[in-house]
Amino acid sequence: MQHFTASDGARIAYEDEGSGRPLVLLHGLMAHAGFFEHQRALAGDFRLVRIDLRGHGGSSEGGETATVEQLAKDVAALVKALEIGDAIGVGWSLGAAVLWHILTGPEASRFAAAVIVDMTPCVLNEDGWDLGLTREVCDFRSAAIRHDFSAFAVNAGQAIFAPPVADGKRETADWASFEFARNDPAAIGSIWSSLVDQDFRADLPRIDQPTLVIHGAHSQLYGPETADHLARTLPNARAVRFERSGHAPHMEEPELFNRLIREFAAGLPQTREAHATA
Repeated sequence: MQHFTASDGARIAYEDEGSGRPLVLLHGLMAHAGFFEHQRALAGDFRLVRIDLRGHGGSSEGGETATVEQLAKDVAALVKALEIGDAIGVGWSLGAAVLWHILTGPEASRFAAAVIVDMTPCVLNEDGWDLGLTREVCDFRSAAIRHDFSAFAVNAGQAIFAPPVADGKRETADWASFEFARNDPAAIGSIWSSLVDQDFRADLPRIDQPTLVIHGAHSQLYGPETADHLARTLPNARAVRFERSGHAPHMEEPELFNRLIREFAAGLPQTREAHATA
């Protein structure tokens, strides 16, 4: 993997391959760039930039507190350093929160479109909001990360797949559990706490990039109402339901996922580079 040095000295690992319109792939909590392995099939059509977010995979935690805001600063700095433009940002779970920060920040113009994979704009349910997780669930997860991270990570790795885990996905689910458990509990706890504090509901109407909202019909985290809310609230969005997936449609139905990415990209305006050479 290649590495980018963040402002505080943290080393951010990433893979940059292929050519064409950039796809910037941002993974979920406890995952890493390898969870987008099936999307490498898109490298013939796109420039794939797969990033290990701070505190995950090959990226260090660095001197700054591992928060969603800091992860977004890292990604924004990296895409600027790589001179990426007209990109499609793909944010899965935590990665969607990172992407929303970028799309409402100074580097938003580098992104022409977004793909949101099974995420809510507000994790914590309260004050009439019920499209995230209850406080009891959030508190349970926080305690499990602190007190029994290994068991929490193993269970979470299984839970990203549609239940019960199909025989054909068992090996992948066990791999996900193993990879989740390799993380540092303190870093994951810090990021999870920050994620629970995020609330993008007021920001969504300001994100005008065309957005594809992908939801797994069997997700154990968020229901179809959450995806429908995103499709209604984002100015230029539509939702697609993956009937055989849970929280990780890009891993569970990768052929369908990749085909939708190609079709979505084909419907976007030409890149600036394409205009320049036309």
